[in-house]
Amino acid sequence: MPDSLILEFADLEHDVLTGIYSEETGKPQPLRMSIRCKLEARDRYEPDTPLDASKNYMDLKFAATKALPEGVHFKLIESVAEHICETLFLQDARVEQVTIKIVKLAIAEGNEKIGIELTRERR
Repeated sequence: MPDSLILEFADLEHDVLTGIYSEETGKPQPLRMSIRCKLEARDRYEPDTPLDASKNYMDLKFAATKALPEGVHFKLIESVAEHICETLFLQDARVEQVTIKIVKLAIAEGNEKIGIELTRERR
């Protein structure tokens, strides 16, 4: 089994047009997203290893914010996760697996975390 490198961007909050209920449609709602991106690891990471030997963490943030199409309403948060996965696979051929966890903040009452987790492998 080869070594792997996991990049993570956790607890990013971003407003997304999503939902199926009348009180959710037509306005963005806050989502909390965590993204894990698996790449094959290099043999070693020396102090002078350049960034292109890994992946920029900001690419994960971009996929969950600016890469989401403006004005598009995602009925399901699963569709949001799917779009983020596809964006990361298209960005970088070294991405082997993506896991997205999304929590819908607007429907939570207290400290509960209501949402999904989707894991996709490169096909």
